[in-house]
Amino acid sequence: MHKLWSVKKLLMIALFVVFAFGRLSAETNIWQPSPGHTQVPIWPGAVPDSQPVEGPEFLTNAPARLNVAGKPWVSVGNVSQPTMTVYSPKGTNTGVAVVVFPGGGYWALAIDLEGTEICDWLTSKGITGVLLKYRVPHSGPHRLREPKAPTALQDAQRTMGLMRLNAAKWHINPQKIGVIGFSAGGHLVAAVSTRFELRLYPAVDAADKESCRPDFAIAVYPGHLWKGNKNLGLNPTIPVTSNTPPTFLLQAENDPVDDVYHALSYYIALKEAKVPVELHLYAEGGHAFGLRRTKSQITGWPQLVETWMRTIGMISD
Repeated sequence: MHKLWSVKKLLMIALFVVFAFGRLSAETNIWQPSPGHTQVPIWPGAVPDSQPVEGPEFLTNAPARLNVAGKPWVSVGNVSQPTMTVYSPKGTNTGVAVVVFPGGGYWALAIDLEGTEICDWLTSKGITGVLLKYRVPHSGPHRLREPKAPTALQDAQRTMGLMRLNAAKWHINPQKIGVIGFSAGGHLVAAVSTRFELRLYPAVDAADKESCRPDFAIAVYPGHLWKGNKNLGLNPTIPVTSNTPPTFLLQAENDPVDDVYHALSYYIALKEAKVPVELHLYAEGGHAFGLRRTKSQITGWPQLVETWMRTIGMISD
């Protein structure tokens, strides 16, 4: 079973290498948000622990065979200058905010499927969505091997501080700021949920004096969490404690990329630490479906999240 998981994982990593370095389309521009939204750098000066990338940032189309719900999606590669884009509700504002971490194996970012589309869903529910375009590639673990510097986690910590510092400006409640992530972004959710006591970079400004602990966390088909052993051991770089925020987990048992044991191992660690956690497992659903509706029942997960957010007191009817 472990060997099969390794093969599938390597195949997925290879796929994202193609995305990042193969230039699958002629489109090589830098990603820009839709009109009415502005992406801003999260670092005012030099980016800490800057790592070399093989060329400029670029946007590319995923192969048609990977379409989700019959629609294509795009990937961003070679991100060396991380940015955040705030999507504010146009109607009712609950005061809740969620930072969105797209997946992509820490090789690239599924910027629309697991990014902008998630922000649009959040704003439709009166929630501020903040899309983090974090650094890739080599910014997080592959298997259980940590990178030279956990630059994606640095970007996540910094963004959480910026959210709290600018809470009044963006009309959000600084005590209702959560995170949601997919695949590798699900690992980033767990990382920022458990490694918030110490900033992994020298303080830059007042934002770094704010807490970077999320108030709640949502990890959808997460990876990079399970040690791969029979006792469902958790990645040791995810130090779960009783102060880890309430967490929602979702995964399909037939996920061909990130085994369901990733969600299970994190769930067990959270339960043992007496952290409020809700886990939803489905027999089918696969991987990387975002919130696009397919024939699989698992794609009804947004309603489950909305209900859960009510149960933990983040939103009300």
